[in-house]
Amino acid sequence: MTRLTIARLGHHGDGIAPGPVFVPMALPGEEVEGEIDGERMQDCRIVTPSPDRVKAPCRHYRACGGCALMHASDGFVADWKQDVVRQALAAQGLDAPFRPVLTSPPRSRRRATFSGRRTKQGAVVGLHGRRSGAIVDIPDCQLLHPSLIALLPLLEEITLTGGSRKAELSLSATVTDTGVDLAVRGGKPLEQSLFSSLSALAEKADLARLAWDGDLIATRRPPARRFGKALVVPPPGAFLQATAEGEAGLVAAVTEAVGDAGTVADLFAGCGTFALPLAATASVHAVEGEAAMVAALDVGWRGATGLHRVTTEARDLFRRPLLPDELGCFDAVVIDPPRAGAEAQAAQIAASALSLVAAVSCNPVTFARDARILTDAGFRIDWIQVVDQFRWSPHVEVSARLSR
Repeated sequence: MTRLTIARLGHHGDGIAPGPVFVPMALPGEEVEGEIDGERMQDCRIVTPSPDRVKAPCRHYRACGGCALMHASDGFVADWKQDVVRQALAAQGLDAPFRPVLTSPPRSRRRATFSGRRTKQGAVVGLHGRRSGAIVDIPDCQLLHPSLIALLPLLEEITLTGGSRKAELSLSATVTDTGVDLAVRGGKPLEQSLFSSLSALAEKADLARLAWDGDLIATRRPPARRFGKALVVPPPGAFLQATAEGEAGLVAAVTEAVGDAGTVADLFAGCGTFALPLAATASVHAVEGEAAMVAALDVGWRGATGLHRVTTEARDLFRRPLLPDELGCFDAVVIDPPRAGAEAQAAQIAASALSLVAAVSCNPVTFARDARILTDAGFRIDWIQVVDQFRWSPHVEVSARLSR
């Protein structure tokens, strides 16, 4: 049995003691005791708890891998997430003023990907266990929206109907304004009998839409989401912000950053999370690599009233970033890339005459790298807003205003 003191929290939420030794569910300053296996302490006992330690509000916490920081106070997690961003900036020689963290409430996560597997006794549906391939049933989850928890019995029926004993189903569910949108992958081939059975289940559960390995099974109602004044029907499985509160915080930050710009380019625009609200006051050109999402954005804009012109373009911004002469048509740019960041696009913005960027990122490291490209070209970071819509996880999202 070894006793250690936790020095810091790692980026995956584990406590880290000198060595390094990684200790799950431990906090800085805590004395812990347990057996060390390689670089990890297994089945540790908290000898001296941190004042930031709290009782996890979910009974599934120790077994389920969906959350990593439920044992820490909200204030500790908010401060830690801001420090993650500060450290990423410092590694690039940058600093910036921070606004208070916006944290989504419990039971607000409106999209999730469940795992489902047939068993000898029936079916199990839930999330993967902590550092395990086992599926943990989570009927009392404190993270997910109640509409997703209510869906679990249906997901078990779907797993029994269309899953095989040798494969695991991936069931991506999203709460929309008109009901639950469900996209399933990894199931049996879609023969007529399976199609009929799935259609009946979709009707029984009153799903808005059901898709099976990319094939549409049923659309009882278009699974619409409101972005500003527009209603958009995303393609099955399309990326959407995880919580309504998180989306509202990001949209508010981007809207403030753009200010009174009359023409805006929205890069990595998705289905229009930012483009369509901004169109209330500006003309917007929305660029996104997925053609189906671009098409959904365009249909949403055409069906709305009172918006400025929104043009769309399906374009791979990693391989074909907008060039300086193209960027010169706009007063401001919104950029919200995936985790890999937008290094090539940042370089083109730096070489352009643009003077205003509203940046959103789900990766502080690539955000800081891209921000350094811009600051080297004369930009400064006016402010940073951390938005914690992935509550109780180590995931960090950032919005910022950069001006030249």
